[in-house]
This record gives sequence, structure tokens and C-alpha cells, in this order.
Amino acid sequence: MKRLTLLILIGGSYLFACSHVSKNASIEKWKSEIMETEMNFAKMAKNESIYKAFSTYASEEAVINRNNTLISGRTAITEHYNKPEFTNGDVRLAWKPDFIDVSLSGDLGYTYGHYVYSYSDSTGNTIQSEGIFHTIWKKQTDGTWRYVWD
Repeated sequence: MKRLTLLILIGGSYLFACSHVSKNASIEKWKSEIMETEMNFAKMAKNESIYKAFSTYASEEAVINRNNTLISGRTAITEHYNKPEFTNGDVRLAWKPDFIDVSLSGDLGYTYGHYVYSYSDSTGNTIQSEGIFHTIWKKQTDGTWRYVWD
């Protein structure tokens, strides 16, 4: 009986350790997916346009906070960014996450870091502002990550 109890304890410990290692590997995989998505999002904003990037990476239920105004839904976000100040070549937005985390279930994650926004004013001077961003990501049914809050 002692031998059976010992065998069960050892086997249970082994299974627990294996599932813990497997869960950690999954979390790291999800963090990597979010990092890749975040970097592709930033690359699109830099190389194509802010308008295209924020439209492409928004989930259907996404919400952004701009100038203390909430803009809800992909359609409204697309309309917000479909303006010359976001589509012309003078405006630049660059960012990189300093931190990424993801839920244990692997369906929600978040990033935060620093951004730099710059544009040319009417006299040709470059105006630049810097700040902190925080983005919440949600895994979609097709396996892609889209932001739900920015």
C-alpha cells in the first residue's frame, strides 16, 4: 500500500510539473505572437500610414481614447483616422513595447511602452510629442491578435 501511495505521489508530481512547463511554454508563445503583432502594427504605421495600421489591427469591438474621447468600433476608428493628418506623409508615429503579458488562458494580453508622434506644421517645422501607450490585445477566432483598447 505504501508503495502504491508513493507511486501515485511521484506520478502526480511528474504530471503537475509537465503541465506547468507546458503552460509556461504556451505563455511564452503567446507573448511572442503579441510582440510580433505589435511590431507589425508599428511597422505598418511607419511604412504605410497610421490610418491603415489602426484600421487593420482593430478588432470589431475596439475602443480608442483620443483627447478624452472614446471612439468605439472598427468602423468609427477607421473614420477617425481617415483624415489628411493621419494619411499624409508628414505625420509619423513610432512605438515599441517595453512590456508584454498575457492571460493564463491565452486569449487576452497587453503591452505598454513609449511612443513618438511627429508631424510638420504649416511653416514646415517638425512638432514632436512623446508619451506612454497601453494596448490590450484579444485573440480572435481565426487565431490572430487584434487590439480591443488603445
